[in-house]
Amino acid sequence: TRMLGAISHDLRTPITRLKLRAEFVEDEEQRNKMLADLHEMESMIAATLAFARDATAQEPRKSFDLTAMLQRQCADAADAGSRAGCRGEPRFPCAGRPVALKRAFANLIGNALKYGEAAKVTLSASADRVTVTVDDDGPGIPESRMPRGLGRGQRLDESVPGSGLGLGIVADIAALYHGALDLGRSQRGGLATHLDLPAAPIG
Repeated sequence: TRMLGAISHDLRTPITRLKLRAEFVEDEEQRNKMLADLHEMESMIAATLAFARDATAQEPRKSFDLTAMLQRQCADAADAGSRAGCRGEPRFPCAGRPVALKRAFANLIGNALKYGEAAKVTLSASADRVTVTVDDDGPGIPESRMPRGLGRGQRLDESVPGSGLGLGIVADIAALYHGALDLGRSQRGGLATHLDLPAAPIG
């Protein structure tokens, strides 16, 4: 399901380019047929993305350790040759939808490593909230562009290759947990993403 969602999301960018190029086709009949086909493809992609979101929402709740999950993600990144580290609560048991949450953290850590050379993950908790912050040492983005990063199908930097899933999907997953995703400037000079969730129960 996640693969279908990612592939469908990625197809939206080349379809948009094809629609723009189709406008330059001189044959009106062929141009209209091409645009109709592209519109149908867009509808199919929207339906697939909706299916992926629904499947995520139906994931059963499980008990898991949030700290261990974050440490595992950072270890996986390190095994792949990237610099990623986690600090904060030594153990944070909770209940929720771990597959969806793993997907959210994978996107946040992946973005940090894509735009910078290292990802710093911090887990902080209070009586009723838990916040996971992912900092990078990349170039960062202007504050005026930060809300753009939460939109589906929008990349913070079009020149950087990748899945293009964007932070909008992370925001959707945060909503499943009755939480929120915020963007800010990292003390390391890059981007800081803050995933704020209820402490317990999660999901």
